[in-house]
Amino acid sequence: MAVDRNALKKWEKVRQFALGMPGAEEEFPWGETVAKVNKKVFVFLGVDDGSYPLGVTVKLKDEAAHAHALTCPGAEPAGYGLGKSGWVSVPLEQKGAPRAELLCDWVEESYRTIAPKRLVAELDDR
Repeated sequence: MAVDRNALKKWEKVRQFALGMPGAEEEFPWGETVAKVNKKVFVFLGVDDGSYPLGVTVKLKDEAAHAHALTCPGAEPAGYGLGKSGWVSVPLEQKGAPRAELLCDWVEESYRTIAPKRLVAELDDR
């Protein structure tokens, strides 16, 4: 399956943004790319090898952001029971998928929900 170039560009932008957050680290559990802060995942980036459609999964505590994310084409509460605590999976290859800027806003919100207060303060000081 060919990787959608536009989706891949968005994915790469979101990945770079996530890894630019204070204390963020990239890890590869289960063969997937994730960004963690303080050993906790704040964004699941899946795989970028074309074996599975590109997408991002973020934790959105803000009700408006959460509801908005779920209106994106193909978006759904994350699997493994994560959806119950605000995680949303958003595919990037569908027509009408969110722009990279919006995805980055959601990554930041997810980061703020999970990161320790001192790192959120560092982000606010930037």
